[in-house]
Parts: sequence; C-alpha cells; structure tokens
Amino acid sequence: QVQLVESGGGLVQAGGSLRVSCAASGGTFSSVTMGWFRQSPGKEREFVAGISWRGDGTWYSDSVKGRFTISRDNAKNTVYLQMNSLRLEDTAAYYCAAARNSGQYYFANSYAYWGQGTQVTVSS
Repeated sequence: QVQLVESGGGLVQAGGSLRVSCAASGGTFSSVTMGWFRQSPGKEREFVAGISWRGDGTWYSDSVKGRFTISRDNAKNTVYLQMNSLRLEDTAAYYCAAARNSGQYYFANSYAYWGQGTQVTVSS
C-alpha cells in the first residue's frame, strides 16, 4: 500500500525558515516525479514545487521561487521542501504528492498519491 507521510510543519515567525519532509513507502518512488502542494482554508489546493525522479530537474510556482527549495533522497525515499524567508501568506497545510510517471507536472490531477498534510503557520 502506497503511503506518503509528511512531517516537520509547525509555527514560525515571518522571515524564518522551516523544512518539511515526506517519507514514501509501499511503492517505487525513485523513478517518479514528486511534488509539494499547499492549501489554505477557503482556497483551492495549489502547486508549490516539483522534482524529477533523479532530482536534476526542479520547478516552482512563482509565489515561492527563490525562497523554497525542493530536493529528494531516493536512497531514503524522502522528499524535502526547504522554506526560507517565510511570509504570512505561506500559511497552509502542505501536502506531498507522487506521480505515476516522470514528467514536469504542475496540476494536482497529474499526481496519483497524496499524504495527509502537515500544517505550516507563519506568524507576524
């Protein structure tokens, strides 16, 4: 059974940093695209970042480009999202997602598996 488990969320002050992790199990994740999405109350889930299966390709939403970094360790079946210069508007539940294939995917319907999410709250 495929399982994605996020961790590392929490409360951080604006301007601070936080790293969230996603541990994958039950499948072959080293050969597929992985991504991070986020969702705030009353808003649709939005794409944050994606990473190719080898980790040599990354892509970001304009709202986080230059502040967030996605990475992966295939030996550990883990994907990370390093978040720097956090802003109040970054407050959301952050979700890890795995695609069925390798490609540059931006839309939620391109990802087949999802974690339960981890809450990130940025305070002023």
